[in-house]
Amino acid sequence: MDKDIAKSKKENLVAFSGGVDSTFLLAVAHEILGEKSIAATASSEIHPKRELREAGDFTGKRDIKHIVFSSDEMSLPVFVSNGTDRCYHCKRHLFDSIFAIAKENSITHVAHGANLDDLNDYRPGFRAAKETGVIAPLIDAGLNKEEIRFLSREMGLSTWNKPAMPCLATRIPYKSLITGKKLKMIEQAETFLLEHGFTGIRVRHHGAMAKIEVNSGNLKDILSEKLRGNILEKFRDIGFKHIALDLEGYVPGKMNRSLKGEAE
Repeated sequence: MDKDIAKSKKENLVAFSGGVDSTFLLAVAHEILGEKSIAATASSEIHPKRELREAGDFTGKRDIKHIVFSSDEMSLPVFVSNGTDRCYHCKRHLFDSIFAIAKENSITHVAHGANLDDLNDYRPGFRAAKETGVIAPLIDAGLNKEEIRFLSREMGLSTWNKPAMPCLATRIPYKSLITGKKLKMIEQAETFLLEHGFTGIRVRHHGAMAKIEVNSGNLKDILSEKLRGNILEKFRDIGFKHIALDLEGYVPGKMNRSLKGEAE
């Protein structure tokens, strides 16, 4: 992977979300290229504020140049309408913005943290990456998520066991309009659960109903009498009229199950 990252003596820009994969990629790039490695992070309503803070903390502690830009996906009608190709339009818009930043800074290569496991799910954003010329060093190196977590731990990265945290729009079922109000409700609800010690959680927005997904091992905990009452009170304050718990628990890619035929 070192060769993939260092293929050019010019600066490389990493699309940095602060997640496990992009953090590992940025750390390795910075280790190899030093000041020639730059991070770019999108800021908008669809990205949890806590993720932006954590991304800033990481680059600040390592003295990595970090460019935060407004991605403003909500200005895109094709994104807001939330079709099954929503991710493609979002990523195309994101990568176009990042390449504009790269051009302004005379940067040749833009990389993102896609890994081998991502190839097994519905990822229309890959088409956007290919169209715009974004490189995927972790895929080129043949690394999957488990290996990236292992290597991150070996490097002392605190993100080695961080749960996946895609954008908030992924909590809204396809073809259901994406609005700022829905995104805010989702973020507030998930923040509440995170503050109560739950990890690997999702709050799905189904109109007036919030559907909570937690790791299957935490199902019993979330149903404790006191916490259940606190959740009901908080979620109703947020604006949900009905609160449901998914008995299957959190499973990655669950929202894409309905696309088995449609995604082909």
